Amino acid sequence: MFHKMRRKVQQLSPEETEAVLLRGTAGVLALTGDKAFPYAVPISYVYDGEHIYFHSALEGHKIDAIRRNPNASFAVIDQDEIVPEKYTTYFRSVIVFGSIRIIEDEEEKRAAVRKLAIKYAPERTEAQHRAEIDGAWKRFCMLEMSVAHMTGKEAKELVARK
Repeated sequence: MFHKMRRKVQQLSPEETEAVLLRGTAGVLALTGDKAFPYAVPISYVYDGEHIYFHSALEGHKIDAIRRNPNASFAVIDQDEIVPEKYTTYFRSVIVFGSIRIIEDEEEKRAAVRKLAIKYAPERTEAQHRAEIDGAWKRFCMLEMSVAHMTGKEAKELVARK
């Protein structure tokens, strides 16, 4: 169903792929947009080792696209070092394929947004997280991406450095 990587030597191990997702702070979520045009949106996220979570407004292009077709891909760039003398970059990135659902259950939504809060504001207390979440509760929704396939790749020069 999913293409196999052509340059296998550049493929990241499953552990390296997960490490990129765990340390990343933003990626690009690609959905089927209006009139079947791709819709790609930069977005913050949290990966818990099983699912990827995003927050969103209650309505808009992203939500409309997910309701029409929940299939998505999500790309995270871990490294992109420009090497002008070689006309290339030394890159490392991950792409995830899966489906997205809007979390409707209040407890599940609260658990998902708490993961985001801890990732992006780890120094804040539980009470501070709760107050921030409660203050925005009615204005946002949480999205969960189930992972069907993920792969990572890096420049051959980075492979050689290992």
